[in-house]
Amino acid sequence: MQYDFDRLIDRRSTNSLKWRRYDPDVLPLWVADMDFAAPPPVLEALRQAVDHGVFGYAVPTRELAETVAARLQRLYGWQATPEMVVATPGVVSAFAAAARAVCQPGQGILVQPPVYPPFLSVHAAAGLVRQDAPLARVAHSQYVAYEIDWDVFEAAFRSGGASTSMFLLCNPHNPTGQTYSRADLSRMADLCLRYGAVICSDEIHAELLLGGATHTPIAALDPAVAARTITLIAPSKTFNVAGLFCGFAIIPDEDLRLRYRKTLEAMTLHVNSLGLAAAQAAFSGACDDWLAALNRYLTANRDFLADFVARRLPGVRTSLPAATYLAWLDCTDLLRAGRIQGSPHQFFVQKARVALNDGAEFGPGGEGFVRLNFGCPRATLAEALERMARALEVET
Repeated sequence: MQYDFDRLIDRRSTNSLKWRRYDPDVLPLWVADMDFAAPPPVLEALRQAVDHGVFGYAVPTRELAETVAARLQRLYGWQATPEMVVATPGVVSAFAAAARAVCQPGQGILVQPPVYPPFLSVHAAAGLVRQDAPLARVAHSQYVAYEIDWDVFEAAFRSGGASTSMFLLCNPHNPTGQTYSRADLSRMADLCLRYGAVICSDEIHAELLLGGATHTPIAALDPAVAARTITLIAPSKTFNVAGLFCGFAIIPDEDLRLRYRKTLEAMTLHVNSLGLAAAQAAFSGACDDWLAALNRYLTANRDFLADFVARRLPGVRTSLPAATYLAWLDCTDLLRAGRIQGSPHQFFVQKARVALNDGAEFGPGGEGFVRLNFGCPRATLAEALERMARALEVET
């Protein structure tokens, strides 16, 4: 079946956060939702739910838990079971609940900036100490990449005078788009086990794999790691249904799972019925052809972006994401050379009329960067990049 990812869908006439945050002449390539319609099986499941006409309280079914577990087994060989699956209203609320379920006030939560901004505020809401283990930036002539500095990572445990109770992992990583090797995941897991920290792994972008990349859930490494891990997944990014607020925590350890369920109940976190219907269709396998086509399109968008940046945006480096639809643009050379002043985010909004995410919001190491969402039709991406190039030419 053919899927038309080039189709331009009007979102300005909706209540889209992405398209209504900025003035009408600004192209929004910021917040992480795509400008593509959800796959046909998801749309059909939602139509059937709407046609039924009753929207009462709903609970996750055994069938849905079986579907989620079966998908994890098929994709990764991970022997997950339906009993391990806990429905949540998305990943952000899920890791907030994990912090409350696992940590005691005054303990530490370890993160790896620059990272998805909600990671940086979990500690404040739960009365914890944030422990930063910044990723090490590696700049090449045209590209930027990141590595784990293992000395920095280990030193972050028990930093700030607090014992580390949870490591909040972003895998695949947002905003860099990198995936972690089994060797790196094993080394992180070993340190967490050594220091007694539970791993909470946000794997929401795990199925958005570009150019043949692969993903390994950290909990799938071995049973000892799985017993100390809460893995978070959702159909929201992959199948573009973020506004339906439905995700899942996969928790193999029974005691940890019980604590987590009690925390969700105490926080009165529930999933809406349409989100559950969409998740069943998304994870059933009926959308896999659509997803394969999407990943091919996103890979081509990534390559188009990388080529454009190298040719037309001198002074800018981009990541080459292996996953996600997010590019991390390094504008620090532009700032050092005085070609732009202040925030690159503000420069591109004001001079190019293109809205990107401000890298400073991703924590230490994000200053001088912007995050670009290339989950859009090629024509939209090309127009945004042309605007950015013209803006820089004017400033030269």
